[in-house]
Amino acid sequence: MATIADYITGQEKDERRFSFEVLPPLKGNGTESLFRTIDKLVPFNPAFINITTHHSEYVYRELPGGQFERLRVRRRPGTVAIAAAIQQKYNIPVEPHVICSGRTIEEIEYELLDLQFLGIRNLMLLRGDKAKEDSHFQPTPGGHAHTTDLIRQVVRFNEGFFADGTPIKHPGKKFDFGVACYPEKHEEAPNLEMDMQYLKQKQDLGAQYAVTQLFFDNEKFFAFVERARQMGIVIPIVPGIKPFAKLSQLSVVPKTFHCDIPEPLAREIVKCHTDEQARQLGIEWTTQQCQELYRHGVKNIHFYTVSAVDSVVEIARRLL
Repeated sequence: MATIADYITGQEKDERRFSFEVLPPLKGNGTESLFRTIDKLVPFNPAFINITTHHSEYVYRELPGGQFERLRVRRRPGTVAIAAAIQQKYNIPVEPHVICSGRTIEEIEYELLDLQFLGIRNLMLLRGDKAKEDSHFQPTPGGHAHTTDLIRQVVRFNEGFFADGTPIKHPGKKFDFGVACYPEKHEEAPNLEMDMQYLKQKQDLGAQYAVTQLFFDNEKFFAFVERARQMGIVIPIVPGIKPFAKLSQLSVVPKTFHCDIPEPLAREIVKCHTDEQARQLGIEWTTQQCQELYRHGVKNIHFYTVSAVDSVVEIARRLL
């Protein structure tokens, strides 16, 4: 099976494809709902499927006598297993997230071994979000603070060495990997220029492509790519798109994803009276957004499907 990096860099000139991201099921749930989501999108020949992973979080369980016990739980475990199940069921390349957040270097190493055993070669390397209870990102004791540290570990693994320097007796196939980037800058970066310098560093360490955070304004994406090329960032930059889907997102999306909703779109959203009207507006806007991206030479578009699966299906139907 070809790697994602090979596919992105080797596409035919006029070929248009898309990929999409899914979440593992909540703890205790099965795969039925997830597979129904994928079944809706498989007819459009997606290039790959990206699977998120998440930091564990604290929950409180009441004990007899009225006291509370604080426990760490992962609400969506199973990223590696879900990735393997998707690849086996659909024969589509999968790209699980591998993150720094909530993991030690040793735990990441075991994750890499599991992925290698399963024949999964494509990774999305990320720092991951901060824990909900923290005011800012705190690296796990014995873990990585930055994506660049994680990249170095994966590169070292590819070279045939464990993190402690021990040689791997029988190295398997090497991992290919992508990273994230932010057309409107990462929320913790002091400015866009420094944020792009970090992307350049990720490229220089071995990242083979980058996928953007969601955005609604193509001009910001075009400006970001142009500036990246001026800085010597030559890896493919895949636009990440999420259709606007309901009225509450007018305030929630900018706060959560740190991206602007363009004034023309916001002006139309406030005219909507129902979530269905907002969803239809989101389909129209995103279809036009993707068409413009294609006209500017973009060949791959990555869709964030959470709370927007049916919208993505309709947009794919219109585009492809």
